[in-house]
Amino acid sequence: MLPLRPLQRYQLITDLGLAAVFGLLVFAVELTSTPWRVDLGLATSPLADIVGATLTAAAFTAAVAMRRLHPGVALTLAWVGALVQMAFSRSPSLGDLAVFATLYTTGAYGSRRVFWSGFVSAIAGAVIVPLYLMRGGVSAPLGAEEWFAVIAVMLAAGFALLLAWVSGALVRTAMRAAANSRAQRAAEAETIAEQQRVQIARDMHDVVAHSLAVVIAQADGARYAAASDPGATVEALTTISSTARSALGDVRLLLSQLRHSQGDGPQPTLADTEVLFERMRAAGIDLRVDVDPEPSGLPPAAVQLAVYRILQEALTNALRHGVDPRVRVHLAWWPDRVVLSVRNARHTAAPTGTSPPAGHGLIGMRERAQLVGGHLTAGPEYGEFAVRATLPIGATA
Repeated sequence: MLPLRPLQRYQLITDLGLAAVFGLLVFAVELTSTPWRVDLGLATSPLADIVGATLTAAAFTAAVAMRRLHPGVALTLAWVGALVQMAFSRSPSLGDLAVFATLYTTGAYGSRRVFWSGFVSAIAGAVIVPLYLMRGGVSAPLGAEEWFAVIAVMLAAGFALLLAWVSGALVRTAMRAAANSRAQRAAEAETIAEQQRVQIARDMHDVVAHSLAVVIAQADGARYAAASDPGATVEALTTISSTARSALGDVRLLLSQLRHSQGDGPQPTLADTEVLFERMRAAGIDLRVDVDPEPSGLPPAAVQLAVYRILQEALTNALRHGVDPRVRVHLAWWPDRVVLSVRNARHTAAPTGTSPPAGHGLIGMRERAQLVGGHLTAGPEYGEFAVRATLPIGATA
């Protein structure tokens, strides 16, 4: 079974309907046309005329019907129609339009082999047409005028046939360009969606890890202080409630962003760092923050978000893994960059000269820094664990 090109129903109905109308017209024209045998004074018979007209019309009609379903088969049928036409000495007629339609579809829809077969057929047709038109009509050597006429006919036939094929080739190029453009847009959309998913996952990690670390620290502290200081328990529960409620709001925004790609997730700013510091102090961290020099203006929103998320993750790690509640944060807002560092005592279980395994938190902090064109280092330093980041900010607003 021949592999047919998939067509829409309306395309198939259009092609078959057009082929039926074309076949009726060609058959009528072929039956009423005068074979060249009569023009050349050769014997002819009515039966041969009917057979030749029928076969020519059938081949050309089938070529028109198959031109988009299978361009290779259509090209073969067009050649059959042309050879039958020449074998029965039929004069050129309306049916020859099927050749041009077939050459167009070989250029537009044919496979690589059919594509170049159409080109070769156009060249061959340009040579065959003048030879066929001259058949039986030349009894003496050709003169200059006759050769000029032959060359003119050859050029005209070649131009017409190649024009049909080149038109199809141009359409083929345009369709490929459109397909490549669609594929590129789809790939870009997928890349953007993947970046959004990664960003959402990073935000979710930051929000959940930070909030749970605070909640766990407060719950442990409240459990130990329940008997001796009931007031501390109330304060811890208040902090837990506030932290959980804030985390719930952030998670809802992130889930909304997953459902609607155009939605915005939580985007903390520089002003939210004070709330972050107070929350970490309430969780039990002895936090000292130095800002020198102060920001001279409002940094870009991307830099503010990166600073907040890096501080959030670094302080959360200090709360979860630190052995000393003392944590030092330093921020230096220079005209072209911001330099931040978070330092706390290393865990005594970690061997000297080794670093703790890099989890999602450290990877996320590095990605945050890289997204704004900066860099981040994290590791042991002089008996402490230090997180250092340098983020370019350019001119502040």
